[in-house]
Amino acid sequence: MTGSGNWTYLLPGARPVLVDAGVGRAEHLDALAAQVPGGPDRVLVTHAHPDHASGAPALARRFPAARFLKWPWPERDPAAVAWAALAAGEVVETDQGPLTVVHTPGHSPDHVVLWHRDSGTAFTGDLLVAGSTVVIPASRGGRLSDYLRSLATVASLELRRALPAHGPPIEDPAALIASYVTHRQFRERQVVDALRAGVGDPAVIAAGLYDGLDPALRPMAEESVLAHLVKLADEGRAVVDGDTWRLVG
Repeated sequence: MTGSGNWTYLLPGARPVLVDAGVGRAEHLDALAAQVPGGPDRVLVTHAHPDHASGAPALARRFPAARFLKWPWPERDPAAVAWAALAAGEVVETDQGPLTVVHTPGHSPDHVVLWHRDSGTAFTGDLLVAGSTVVIPASRGGRLSDYLRSLATVASLELRRALPAHGPPIEDPAALIASYVTHRQFRERQVVDALRAGVGDPAVIAAGLYDGLDPALRPMAEESVLAHLVKLADEGRAVVDGDTWRLVG
């Protein structure tokens, strides 16, 4: 589900900063040690999903002086690491310039973007992925309403470049964000049409919208449909009775 894998980003200097912790692979730890033998001074984690945060204990064992920071989401924070809390608007000083913490929930409740105002660049975690949309895992803390607000927040930063956790750098973040909003509006219309036709099971709706999808990806398609249904419920436009969704009115 991570495409070509994970990116972590090292900001060098006397106080090296690592953005995201990876998954604890030995190759990653060795590559990091080759660049900064003493390890990072701080590790800033964009959110607590395992592909971004589960490497924190291995980093802590290899580099015991490192400090670990993320937005609080205690039920998902990996054990064996003393996490310090990031706060909205907090400025993290690095030898490459300050990073501003922007809380961007939606993909997960604790998701943050780290904005380097001086260069117009941001480390965007799983907010944006070139060539793909972002899964909103509604059954595991994701919320589409929050995600759309987060996209608007990041659009207001007028980024020149986004560095995501998966895939290549994004050289036109504004265009990608606009395409995401358009896609979500289209998908919502499809979900509403399915409800109007009397289809209230998220799995059945997903099967109709994602015809021919690889079976391994069906759970993610169902999560996407559920995210839209929850958004409609947030807006008072849909309700669920048991496992069946229907429009209101």
